[in-house]
Amino acid sequence: MTALTLDELQAWTERTTQGWRQLVAKNPQVLSLPCDVRETSSVAQLLQHIVAVELRYTERLRGIPESDYNAIPYGAAEEIFATHDRAMELLRGLPNWSADDWEHTLEFKTRSAGTLRASRRVLLVHLFMHSIRHYAQLATLVRQHGIAPDWGMDYLFMAME
Repeated sequence: MTALTLDELQAWTERTTQGWRQLVAKNPQVLSLPCDVRETSSVAQLLQHIVAVELRYTERLRGIPESDYNAIPYGAAEEIFATHDRAMELLRGLPNWSADDWEHTLEFKTRSAGTLRASRRVLLVHLFMHSIRHYAQLATLVRQHGIAPDWGMDYLFMAME
């Protein structure tokens, strides 16, 4: 049994990101809410972190130079989500690798954990699950400030459309 395919993981991430894109468009004050997740001080910085990881891990998978984390914008919702869109576009262009190719190990430098080695498959799963995990943290944070996301974020809701 295949637990989740690449397309299913990407669809879940896209659906979740779309929900946040709409929530922030309706409630732009969300970007300035205080946040202490992953060394951030605002929701805007947490969103930057989410999309920066999406972009940088996709660039690693593609074998292209990684974007400078600090140059990834987070001043406005449009620029934050444009980074996400760029990462997803690059993902759609991944080669049609074999199972063995997905197990190929890459070495890369991270901002907080130094140099790591992991397979392409691990990098791809991390890219999607990292976003979902931080979006869940963000949901708790915004609820504490009186703004409730109005869509089901659990994967279960992907089957209920």
